[in-house]
Amino acid sequence: MTTSTSSGLGGTFRLGDRDVPRIGFGAMQLPGAGVFGPPRDHDAAIAVLRTAVELGVRHIDTADFYGPHVSNELIREALAPYPEDLVIVTKVGSRRDDRKRWIPSRTPADLQAQVHDNLRTLGVDVLDVVNVRMGGEHSAVAGSIAPQVEAVAELQEQGLIRHVGVSTVDAQQIAEARSITPIVTVQNFYNVANRTDDDLIDRLADDGIAYVPYFPLGGFSPLQSAVLDRVAARLGASTMLVAQAWLLQRSPNLLLIPGTSSVEHLRENLSAADLELPADAVAELDTVAG
Repeated sequence: MTTSTSSGLGGTFRLGDRDVPRIGFGAMQLPGAGVFGPPRDHDAAIAVLRTAVELGVRHIDTADFYGPHVSNELIREALAPYPEDLVIVTKVGSRRDDRKRWIPSRTPADLQAQVHDNLRTLGVDVLDVVNVRMGGEHSAVAGSIAPQVEAVAELQEQGLIRHVGVSTVDAQQIAEARSITPIVTVQNFYNVANRTDDDLIDRLADDGIAYVPYFPLGGFSPLQSAVLDRVAARLGASTMLVAQAWLLQRSPNLLLIPGTSSVEHLRENLSAADLELPADAVAELDTVAG
């Protein structure tokens, strides 16, 4: 099992071939409203990315369909030439139409074209990690994902991708993907209230595979939210910080990718590593698991 070590951002975990701090940055909020079009404040978006790296972030999560193209182009403008220890994780499996809709785009040819889009807009010859995004909005859809993983693994064999991950998948699909190529990360919907993947996280930790939860405050019922609010108020912290601190304490293979378009909010997100939840707070939060 890969274990975390001392770090100012929640310890570190092996992601592909590099150790990264467990708190990273998600670029989804950099484009305009609805993750579409240019940012409301271009200079602020650039400042957020540069400040994140200055503060120690070494894991950035993005996708060429954010914008589309906007997040990747901002990352390139702000950070290229990239630090050698920076890991940029992108994903394929979707596209945007002119009505801002998210359209699944998962044929092998589509996925390979999206890999080349990411290479171009990030301005790199090799992508660090590519996540194959499957499933629905928040949950896996049963069925083989072999054709999609094989399409990405083919480009990995060509030297265009270092490592492969999967997103919005179940345990059986992860096993199928691992039979095709090594999988370094799984990105699924998970938080203190939505814990379907509890057993999966523990198994992935034993195998040294990173788990990246998205929507740390998504899918809470009013009663669940009330418990989180109560714990946050008692600790004098925001609900987002408490939700992130719980994830950091849940398992050493959880890597967080909170996103923002504000430097002030970025600094707050990174401070989750400094919030140690006492045992009684963890026990109370565990009561909200759905």
